[in-house]
Amino acid sequence: MGCKESTTSNKTSRVAALPFYKEATFTPHWLDATSEAADIIHRIPSFNLINQLGEEVTEKTFKDKIYIADFFFTTCPGICPKMTANMMVLQEEFINNNDILLLSHSVTPETDSVSILKHYAETKGIIDRKWHLVTGDRKQIYDLGRQAYFAEEDLGVNKTEDDFLHTENFVLIDKNRHIRGIYNGLNKTSVQQLIADVKTLQKEN
Repeated sequence: MGCKESTTSNKTSRVAALPFYKEATFTPHWLDATSEAADIIHRIPSFNLINQLGEEVTEKTFKDKIYIADFFFTTCPGICPKMTANMMVLQEEFINNNDILLLSHSVTPETDSVSILKHYAETKGIIDRKWHLVTGDRKQIYDLGRQAYFAEEDLGVNKTEDDFLHTENFVLIDKNRHIRGIYNGLNKTSVQQLIADVKTLQKEN
């Protein structure tokens, strides 16, 4: 445990401030966070989903919060268990920080009901108030994944909600719903970089 904490605390952000992102190429835009340009750049739109407690989760749930978003499904046998384990690292790192939340969207909402998400959360040790697992309208979730978070990496490929959404990416969102980073949720080094970048983002006015 001590070694893990040391690794986290010694990791520093690559930059003094984080860039903004506005499209799927994830080209960084270096803006003053207080500028008008930063204010009008792409942000996550309004949404309405349901979490593992059966509660409504909207963009207002994350008002004045930094959060990390990903996309998963409870029966995934491949990458999802490792992604969940790395999200758990984030939960533990920011357990006492009320300004940091986690948001995992089910990409199989037709089968991931509230009760199934609740059971999954209990099995994995997910803390409800820190980490929201959400289900809801499939089209809304897929539109969020592809058009809001740009979570998939298949650039230039037109897809609909009939095409399965599967991505290992974690997306960092600031208090104004702007995208500030994307990370490989399977890679421990990338997750440690995400932790460092969250701490950098916290220092932003």
